[in-house]
Amino acid sequence: MKFLIIGLGNPGLQYEQTRHNIGFLVAEKLVADLGGKFTSSKLADIAEVKLKGRILVVIKPTTYMNLSGKAVNYWMQQEKIQRENILVITDDISLPFGKIRMKGKGSDGGHNGLKDIQAVLNSQEYARLRFGVGNDFPKGGQSDYVLGKWSPEDVDLLSERIDVASDAVKSFVAIGLNLAMTQWNNK
Repeated sequence: MKFLIIGLGNPGLQYEQTRHNIGFLVAEKLVADLGGKFTSSKLADIAEVKLKGRILVVIKPTTYMNLSGKAVNYWMQQEKIQRENILVITDDISLPFGKIRMKGKGSDGGHNGLKDIQAVLNSQEYARLRFGVGNDFPKGGQSDYVLGKWSPEDVDLLSERIDVASDAVKSFVAIGLNLAMTQWNNK
């Protein structure tokens, strides 16, 4: 059984360690935990790892956030992975910092990466793991906030929260969406 795990973010040094790139950070932790390594490939950096007899194709799209759907669609076709076996990891300003929430479907919530994935897949029905980045920004400051660096307070807790998110992804693969949601939501 094969799974496609997509960590959303933007490529390039200027975006490293920004809130918008939490999907990349969780994907990197997951791959490191499972003894893998990313290599550059078409539309994404990619790693293939195994967990409990299952193959995980983990990608970090290099298409920039607003065109994430292009990479998702390409790798779904390339690896012949069905929509029920994909999980998108993304930042979420509507959740407090570090809180995670897994869902099997839903709106894009104004997130441009999810918006593009939904447009390309022509569906809102795919699993996503939302990682809370908080919303401590003035009106109109959302873009600067998500593209900004983590606060010193957040940095102190970030590693532990990334561990939790990586473990939630492993549960999604090992026990399925419904049980993983019960086990990990709001942790």
